[in-house]
Amino acid sequence: MKQEKIDSPRLKITLCKSLISSLPNQRKTAKSLGLTGKISGYCIRKNDDVTWGMINVIRHLVKVEGVN
Repeated sequence: MKQEKIDSPRLKITLCKSLISSLPNQRKTAKSLGLTGKISGYCIRKNDDVTWGMINVIRHLVKVEGVN
């Protein structure tokens, strides 16, 4: 998946798929982002390299949008 450039200072990360069949490290990454496991649950995080690294681990499970 190609990482898209988002210029806003914060990101809204929404869980779109279930964590049930995901790997343990993917579940831990979702929890560290603040996603509780509910589909359509979201969190707001800073737009930085650390956040993008965590998003890349679970990129097939989430949707990322810019927030002002």
